[in-house]
Order: sequence, then C-alpha cells, then structure tokens
Amino acid sequence: MSEAHKIDSNKGKLLNGIALAYIGDAVWEVYVRDHLLSLGLTKPGQLQKEATMYVSAKAQAKLAEDWNLTEEEQSYFLRGRNAHSKTTAKNTDVVTYRVSTGFEAVFGFLHLTNRIERESQLAEFCIETIFENK
Repeated sequence: MSEAHKIDSNKGKLLNGIALAYIGDAVWEVYVRDHLLSLGLTKPGQLQKEATMYVSAKAQAKLAEDWNLTEEEQSYFLRGRNAHSKTTAKNTDVVTYRVSTGFEAVFGFLHLTNRIERESQLAEFCIETIFENK
C-alpha cells in the first residue's frame, strides 16, 4: 500500500471499535490464508472448511480467552467488544459476536499503528493454538 493511502498511526488509535474490527478482520484473514496455503491446501472447498475453524466468531472468541494482551491492547479489545454494531451475528450469540469483534479490533489497532511484530506474534499464537487443538 502506498504511503499516501496509509492511515496515520495516530488516527488509527482514534478509530472506533467497528472500524478497527473492519480492518482487523482482513488482517487476521490474511494470516489464516497464508497459514493454510503453507500447509499445502489448495482446493477451494478444503480451504474454506479449514478457514472457518480460524475465522469464525466462535473460534475468535475462544482465542480471545487465552491470549495475553498488554493494557493498551486490552483497551482496544474492549473498544471493539463494546462497540454497537448494526450487523448481527449469523451463526452465534450476541456475546460471542461482540468478543470476536474485540478480537478483530486488536488486530486492526496493531496493524494501523504499524506494530507488525506484535501483530505477527499474536497471529502466530492464535494459529498455533487452533492448529494444536484440532
């Protein structure tokens, strides 16, 4: 992405939880897709089935129970979790959906503030946790 299109990291800190979750969802999805391709998976049906284990609201909410966030990251998690969204969960309850929004908001915050090393660290933890518990 060109620098002209990149959000200033200070502005990224000011975004609401839904906006952070919006970009965080995409960031997390890329980590998952990279992981699945690294396993040698190539068939679309197989990729979709495996990806669901990582990107579903239930999976994200479960992961959010187990990770250790800094105080600052926790505040962005809460910003996402407590945000009021017009959309509703399709396949889960409202509480799980909100926790998963917090999960995504953390990835959005880390991405937009250029904390790529920490973003990768959390993504690696999450992917390993799911992979080990399959």
